[in-house]
Amino acid sequence: MLKNLILVPFLLSSFAIAAMAAPVVYQGTKGPGKGKHIVFIASDHEYKSEEALPALARILAKHHGFKCTVLFGVDPKTGEIKPGMSNIPGTDALKTADLMVIFTRFQNLPAEQMQPIVDYLRRGGPVVGLRTATHAFNIPANSPFAKYDYEYKGDDFKGGFGRQILGETWVGHYGPNHKSSTRLDIVQAQANHPILKGVKNMWAEIGAYNAYPIEGSEVLAMAYPLNGMLPTSPSDETKKAMPGAWTRTYQGASGKPARVFCSTYGASGDLVNEGFRRMLVNACFWAVGLERAIKPGADISFVGPFRPTWHGDVKRAAGVKPEDLSAMDSPIWPETK
Repeated sequence: MLKNLILVPFLLSSFAIAAMAAPVVYQGTKGPGKGKHIVFIASDHEYKSEEALPALARILAKHHGFKCTVLFGVDPKTGEIKPGMSNIPGTDALKTADLMVIFTRFQNLPAEQMQPIVDYLRRGGPVVGLRTATHAFNIPANSPFAKYDYEYKGDDFKGGFGRQILGETWVGHYGPNHKSSTRLDIVQAQANHPILKGVKNMWAEIGAYNAYPIEGSEVLAMAYPLNGMLPTSPSDETKKAMPGAWTRTYQGASGKPARVFCSTYGASGDLVNEGFRRMLVNACFWAVGLERAIKPGADISFVGPFRPTWHGDVKRAAGVKPEDLSAMDSPIWPETK
């Protein structure tokens, strides 16, 4: 009897931990994306990927029919979303993914969470990477996953996941955050690229990054640092433009080329800009091979209240768990009451 009494709390605790690990799934019902599965991985320390990615996922699910699974960095003790936490339950969802959208920073994940990412890349799955995904992983040299580290020096995978998959690793800041924002101008030679359909007047709240995309990349937009935090702020004439969004391909073990889109922008507030948000939506369509379905006037409106907190006066609620964002109309991000 005593043994059973001890076992009951243990089982309840196990069920609680399993519930904490449950991913958020936004299920689309109709649209060109029906039948396609996108997995979003959010865990950075600064740019509020935990706000940006569920907002993007809802747009793709509600308006365009995709099944969108969103994974977060989670505190294993509380089940609460903890930005930058190297614990992202649910990466096995990548087994059925048609696209991985990644926005992480300096992750060193447990083997059971990292392996599905590695397996996805080996099979040549398409990838969309945002901002700090260029330095998505910070992995010790003695790890079996060491080559995915952003500073990996080996010639077999130099620059790690960032350089070899996305096309660039961490190089450094080019414009200071909270003092300098960034204008993104379309490269005219790429103006007819499907990802740029209907895209105009792109601007990001965050400061510029240095970026020198790997050979074979096609730059879609150049980033111009601004002296100020408004779209109308003047250009910083002391700084030349840097690549801010590009495409490329990589090959997994199958040898089949896989599409990649990368932008060194994407903080939650950047999505408020319609031009930038449309580019991200289009990039997801293109990455899964649905470029013919991209419409310049397609619906990219937010689904549910979107209150990004990277820059502004909105105060975030503490103790938010993935399930608090699971409804299509739940606020992103809940405010402090």
